[in-house]
Amino acid sequence: MTYCVGMRLNAGLVFLSDSRTNAGVDQVGTFRKMSVFEVPGERMMVMMTAGNLSISQSIRQLVAESHDEEGRSLWNVSNMHDAARIVGEAVRQVHARDAKALADFGIDFNVSIIFGGQIGSERCRLFQIYSAGNFIEAHDENTYFQIGEAKYGKPIIDRVVAPGTSLDDAAKCALISMDSTLRSNVSVGLPLDLLVYETASLAVTHFVTIDERNQYFQMIRNTWGHQLKTVFEGLENPVWDAAPESTAHVLHAAGTGSQPVRVAPPSSLALPVGNHHPLQTLTQQFHDGQQ
Repeated sequence: MTYCVGMRLNAGLVFLSDSRTNAGVDQVGTFRKMSVFEVPGERMMVMMTAGNLSISQSIRQLVAESHDEEGRSLWNVSNMHDAARIVGEAVRQVHARDAKALADFGIDFNVSIIFGGQIGSERCRLFQIYSAGNFIEAHDENTYFQIGEAKYGKPIIDRVVAPGTSLDDAAKCALISMDSTLRSNVSVGLPLDLLVYETASLAVTHFVTIDERNQYFQMIRNTWGHQLKTVFEGLENPVWDAAPESTAHVLHAAGTGSQPVRVAPPSSLALPVGNHHPLQTLTQQFHDGQQ
């Protein structure tokens, strides 16, 4: 499995991917999921993939080399929407060629793609492309996409990232999101590829491959966990059975009549005797029978 996240901000784009693949507990490999298509000063595009590795690599090769009947390719289209259509068409071509053969061996055609960048003077754009080759685009209401093991790293992004977030803050948030995923899912692993693109640069602004020795990422891992624990310990404990007007932080107000849904025991079960629980009664009967 994998985890990739891409963010579209007013200031530019942030891309982060892990590099772990696994086809079973004893078949774990390292394959980089991020590919850059760049003509400095003219266009800069990034593609990240999740899903079946052979499908992803086939799509990447097609995207890099193919052109349509009109001669349009990733290297000469005039806008990012047309570039995303080329990637989607490559997905459909690989599906037409390989999907049936994969299905015959019980393998699903599974691929997800984050694709984004900037061409010429057009604004930065970000897309998520699906296994059918269709895609959606990020806008201000939804400034990021995730593929792969997305659930663990989603909450921090939802709380922090907005269109006006700076590139450095977005990169920091992406790394925290990745750290949360690494801690919760063994199918995601180091090294990581982090790319930051500043609007109108038309070339990669910053790029780093992060392994376990990276100082900044180690600081993120240690500090974030410590700060979370500090914040948690600073929250007040809940107050039970109190009047809201008499104290703060009331979880359960007195007199509300809140009750759980209780399931009645079967009529054949021995009822409690005195203060004894039914299990205690049955245990005692067993011991009495052994004497």
